[in-house]
Amino acid sequence: MSLRFGTAGLRGPVGDGPDCMNVPVVERTTAGLAAWLDANGHGGGTVVVGRDARTGSPEFFSAATEVLAAAGFRVVALPRPLPTPVTAYAVRTLGAVAGVQITASHNPAADNGYKVYVTGGAQLVSPADHEIEAAIDAVGDAVTRTPVTPSGGDLVERYLARVATLPRSPHRNVRIALTALHGVGGETAVAALRAAGFTDVHVVASQFAPDPAFPTVAFPNPEEPGATDALLALATDVGADVALALDPDADRCAVGVPAAGGWRMLRGDETGVLLGDHILAGARPGALVATTIVSSTLLGKVAAARGARFAQTLTGFKWLVRAGEGLVYAYEEAIGHCVDPDAVRDKDGIATAVVVADHVADLKARGRTLLDALDDLYAEFGVHLTDQVAIRVADLARIGRIMTSLRAAPPAELAGEAVRVTDLARAETRLRTDALVFEGATVRVVVRPSGTEPKLKCYLQAIAADGHHDSAAGTLAALHVWATGLAG
Repeated sequence: MSLRFGTAGLRGPVGDGPDCMNVPVVERTTAGLAAWLDANGHGGGTVVVGRDARTGSPEFFSAATEVLAAAGFRVVALPRPLPTPVTAYAVRTLGAVAGVQITASHNPAADNGYKVYVTGGAQLVSPADHEIEAAIDAVGDAVTRTPVTPSGGDLVERYLARVATLPRSPHRNVRIALTALHGVGGETAVAALRAAGFTDVHVVASQFAPDPAFPTVAFPNPEEPGATDALLALATDVGADVALALDPDADRCAVGVPAAGGWRMLRGDETGVLLGDHILAGARPGALVATTIVSSTLLGKVAAARGARFAQTLTGFKWLVRAGEGLVYAYEEAIGHCVDPDAVRDKDGIATAVVVADHVADLKARGRTLLDALDDLYAEFGVHLTDQVAIRVADLARIGRIMTSLRAAPPAELAGEAVRVTDLARAETRLRTDALVFEGATVRVVVRPSGTEPKLKCYLQAIAADGHHDSAAGTLAALHVWATGLAG
């Protein structure tokens, strides 16, 4: 079976055959994309192509640029391995008809991928993905290629100049520990922070240079246990104020903070509400913030209290950046943040790092920390704790059986609290998807199949309106036991 477009395009192991990432698959995919662009009136337009430093990326990059050039497009082939947000920025700022980034983001080292952006710089959505698949299927055996000269070096400088405008506070006294996790974000992140005035940056040297083997981590994802151990050790050693971990293509950013028991990484929902409140403090009235159906509900409450609008979308930034006019911030719980939608219509770990540094420096000048700011939000809106249980399966049919069983006999209560169920597969709204939402006064669980991995995912939330952290933690633990039990 051939690789098909998923949440963000193609993604799979590097190897031979139509079900893997290889040069023939990239050639045919690009020829299909070119045919689709032609059929939709974009023939001869500008297409931006970027890449990360994974195994196969140079060859796949050459294949994509050369097939597009042979098809008559003006190709901007970015000059070196760069973060995915740079490609997204270039597509938008150049008014390109499309963009391609060769990357597998935070997937295992054996994988690579092919991510597509459309006009405006957002990821493609249905039905475009299915139309492109059909165009790929119609590609003949011979695919023509024309050599392309790398270009677009000025776009990196323009991107850095844009990111440097994001801080609002005049303060820059913050010490930062940073890891690139062997990806392509290190050099760009340090340059962006320095351009914004944050010069006290310490990096994990063993993880700074791009390395497709990801030798110091079992899994190159800041969310995975152990992935940020070296970062937090560095943060402790240098007395940092904040720790920042980029994923390998630098479109996501995880945040570590000093706490009473030592350093810890914030959950994506914690960072999300902190940045949302920070950005809304400088936004115009009625600005829009957004998150997804699987994220915490706290941002919606913050937005209402701050005179802002709030939208909830399906999972994925292809939906978040289309949440509505006036969008100033969007996030998903998987440590993805869009902090400058006018420039980058996708998650952007580099820009996020700069905005986090700005927030930390502003708080530090007032003798406060990110955890203090989070406690303030909990005091105002109640403690909102979130967690995730992922059930990995070898047999994909097992996921369908679990979902069918839950639909046939949904729980009447969770953690001792009555819950109602909403089946989003039957929803008559734009949020229609294969997911079940169980919700009570202080509990919420969303169960859905993963869009990118053989997993069933359960997103948990517990609220303590009285501000008692321990109460919410106990409820969350009970939800965790229930979700884990779904594995049988």
